[in-house]
Amino acid sequence: MLSSQSPTTFPMKPLVQDVCQVTRPGYALRLPLLATVVLLTMLPAISYATEEPDYTTLRTFPEFEIRQYSAYTVAEVVIKAPASDAGNRAFPILAGYIFGKNKGERKLAMTAPVTQSAVTDGMLVQFVLPKNINKENAPEPLDSRVMLREVPPKRVAVIRYSGFWSESNYNHHLNKLQDGLRAANIAWRGKPVLSRYNGPMTPWFVRRNEIWLNLE
Repeated sequence: MLSSQSPTTFPMKPLVQDVCQVTRPGYALRLPLLATVVLLTMLPAISYATEEPDYTTLRTFPEFEIRQYSAYTVAEVVIKAPASDAGNRAFPILAGYIFGKNKGERKLAMTAPVTQSAVTDGMLVQFVLPKNINKENAPEPLDSRVMLREVPPKRVAVIRYSGFWSESNYNHHLNKLQDGLRAANIAWRGKPVLSRYNGPMTPWFVRRNEIWLNLE
């Protein structure tokens, strides 16, 4: 039986403004957004690969794909806040853990994605931990709100898109994913998961955003 869940709204606060103020000693410039983006692309950049969980693409459809994920470990926190604010409130808690707020003050690498989904008590936000970390060897959090969990292997339907972290962009692509699954007669279960692979300073048009739906 196919799921009949309605889209889960996921409003996010705009993180890129129409005008950016650049301050230098003695003066300030107000640059239009396009000029700001061009300026940023001219600055030197450090290229690096961000680790993410291992997966295999099983099938590809016009609007989405089916992936098989290997098991991985997460640090997670439940935030009692609307979806629009949960990520902002969860980030310093989880970042504190991986940057040394743990027994032994051990620092862990930042990986991708950061996921968010609705749960009974609020919004569940997760940081994926490096592949060499599991519940047995992970440092113990000092913040009692941070929980460690092993995510078992799973099969998910994924739609990938760019753009702003807005309610309209999220719902548009969630609808496309669900419509594609219905057309392919593929059932899903549980709540949608928003997966974000870039930081807020990444220009919206090159961001990698994904919505995951767990499959039966």
